[in-house]
Amino acid sequence: MENVIEVMNHKMEKAVSALEENLKTLRTGVANASLLDHVHFDYYGSPTPINQVASIKVVEGRQLMIKPYDKSSLKDIERAISTSDVGLVPQNDGDVIRLNVPSLTEERRKELAKHAGKYGEEAKIAIRNVRREGMEAIKKDKELTEDDKKEMEKDIQKVTDKFVKTVDAAVSAKEAEIMKV
Repeated sequence: MENVIEVMNHKMEKAVSALEENLKTLRTGVANASLLDHVHFDYYGSPTPINQVASIKVVEGRQLMIKPYDKSSLKDIERAISTSDVGLVPQNDGDVIRLNVPSLTEERRKELAKHAGKYGEEAKIAIRNVRREGMEAIKKDKELTEDDKKEMEKDIQKVTDKFVKTVDAAVSAKEAEIMKV
């Protein structure tokens, strides 16, 4: 039955890593190449992330410079950024695309902090679902005694609490980063 806790640990780690990936996509007013991680464009018939076909550099702290390895994909990358939910306006100069990351307004900061909280809540829901699966697996096991079941339930709750604290810490750190002027 220790296997149940190992499987739960693995699934909960996946939920936390998914949360961290989602939090990376939130703008904080500082240029960061991970802002474009979820932006894909059609490259020879298949959706491709921009970071696989171009170098992305942070210039002067508030600007991203995207230099595609294949110049023919410049227009497609520009179009993908324009239509994405990143909220940045690409400037194409024929060789590179520049993205100016503006400072965030107080209203936009609060909105992004809410998004961070929403991502955190989704991660907690995923963790709670894993906990529920583990509890059900323990209840169905006929070989365990009542005392063993109670002990396993306590262990599952400890693991769940640990991951919920991790989620809370990640979300509050991101909210602090967003709200910092």
